[in-house]
Amino acid sequence: MNIGESSKRSPPGFFLLVFALSIPFWLVGSMAKQGLPLPINLPVSALMFVCPLIAALILVYRENKLDGIKQLLKKTLDYRRIKPKIWYLPILLLMPVIMLLSYGVMRLIGRPLPEPQIPFPAIPLFFILFLIPAVCEEAGWMGYAVDPVQYRWSALRAGIIMGSVWGLWHVVGWYFQAHHTLTWTAGQFLSTVALRIIIVWLYNNTRGSVLAAVLFHDMMNVSEFLFPNYGSHYDPVITGVITAIAAVIVTFLWGPKTLARYRYA
Repeated sequence: MNIGESSKRSPPGFFLLVFALSIPFWLVGSMAKQGLPLPINLPVSALMFVCPLIAALILVYRENKLDGIKQLLKKTLDYRRIKPKIWYLPILLLMPVIMLLSYGVMRLIGRPLPEPQIPFPAIPLFFILFLIPAVCEEAGWMGYAVDPVQYRWSALRAGIIMGSVWGLWHVVGWYFQAHHTLTWTAGQFLSTVALRIIIVWLYNNTRGSVLAAVLFHDMMNVSEFLFPNYGSHYDPVITGVITAIAAVIVTFLWGPKTLARYRYA
């Protein structure tokens, strides 16, 4: 996407539309007696993952009609942008490494943790299950909103701004519907902001690949789901601190302005 195309876009309008579209999901979630029929604690409002995609489709249609929709979907699924292929390593493996480090830290501080009980052949099924939500979210966050934000504010600030909006969007589900503690919610918010910085880093280093963001988002959900038994002992405070450290390292090595100029190249 060039700067001219980005200048037509309204990230604040996109954010407001995402929140507005989410209201019915929050209302249904508040009336539901239990969450989704899954082994992990997910509120009904988690189904609002469709809202960023719907918001982006509405806005690009308003801007460029059907051609805008085609361009957005094409960009979201374009695997050819991910070059060099070495970037598939952090895209697919960084989140499992972060979760393994979280597991190790929890072991070191004496947390009682069960052995992983999910069969490894099931992991591809989880990958497919979480792929659709990842596509829907990242088509909006990265396919529509990120470029004008980072052109104006820098890549790091774009990650912080969009990560904060992303986190606020989830707070109703985390705190009010899944009934997590305030500490859990704060840790998850920190993790969410740090993850968005990392996603912007991956996006900018893969020639603006939304698919890179989709795959990383997918692995993020899969990794949390597997920790260590359907997310049973997931601690977002520990994971959030580790993820924030990873985001700081990325920012130091690739620079806050673009997150794409390696310091030692």
